[in-house]
Amino acid sequence: MASKRTGGRVLIQALENNGTDYIFGVPGESYLEALDALYDGRERIRYITCRQEGGASYMAEAYARLSGLPGICFVTRGPGATNASIGVHTAHQSSTPYILLIGQVPRGNTDRESFQEIDYRRMFGEMTKWVAQIEDAARIPEYVNHAFKIALSGRPGPVVLALP
Repeated sequence: MASKRTGGRVLIQALENNGTDYIFGVPGESYLEALDALYDGRERIRYITCRQEGGASYMAEAYARLSGLPGICFVTRGPGATNASIGVHTAHQSSTPYILLIGQVPRGNTDRESFQEIDYRRMFGEMTKWVAQIEDAARIPEYVNHAFKIALSGRPGPVVLALP
């Protein structure tokens, strides 16, 4: 039986197309489709489950320093993103290529003070090279490709993508 082509599957394929072989994170309900896709592709991308987002973020940043590839970290919204911010800040200060992917509230709940909703452009704007929120699943590959380009170009640094 063929797997359903979800936004999560498109996202994981885009990460794989950009050479991702490890992702660090704390599983969360705000990106279950991506976790399902990671499980299906576990031979190609290894997901390292962590106990706390700060640790996952530091692990992704350290991986990037050692490999020269962008460190990829997945966290859930609100506290997950705030806990991961220390790794983002470290990547910024150290010029490390890094991509933080944050599960965001559903699009229909945006700007309604939904549970754990944060404006990530405002939160991470001063410590990243680029912050964006993907609003259209058809544009996932474009955003991911751009995130890799930005993270690696010029002075390397962190990028944040929110995923409703």
